[in-house]
Amino acid sequence: MTSELWALLWSAILCLALPALYGPLHARQIGQAALIGNREGIPEPTGAAGRGLRAHRNLVENLLPFAIVVLIARAAGISNAMTVLGAWLFLGARVIHAGCYIAGITGIRTLAWLTGVAGIILIIAQIF
Repeated sequence: MTSELWALLWSAILCLALPALYGPLHARQIGQAALIGNREGIPEPTGAAGRGLRAHRNLVENLLPFAIVVLIARAAGISNAMTVLGAWLFLGARVIHAGCYIAGITGIRTLAWLTGVAGIILIIAQIF
């Protein structure tokens, strides 16, 4: 398995882990019973729980284009120092983004988001 695919796998694991972080925080706000129900009419999470949910949503939005370019590069047989750098930049940036988002650190969070996008662009540039 290529390094880029490993970065994609770890990005997916991060995506699966984020609800495990913000879910219990949300449960403390509204009660466990509300979360295991159909969730109709429950309030949106606030504080760290809300930021965790938004970090998760943002990762989902960015994970799709990342996965697409990694898989296209793999299908085309393209793997080099730039695609590896782009993949690991994306993953590292997304870990920092999630941590900063949950902690409420805005400036670094935005820089991490931009770094993740730059990682995707590095891979796209190698495909063309």
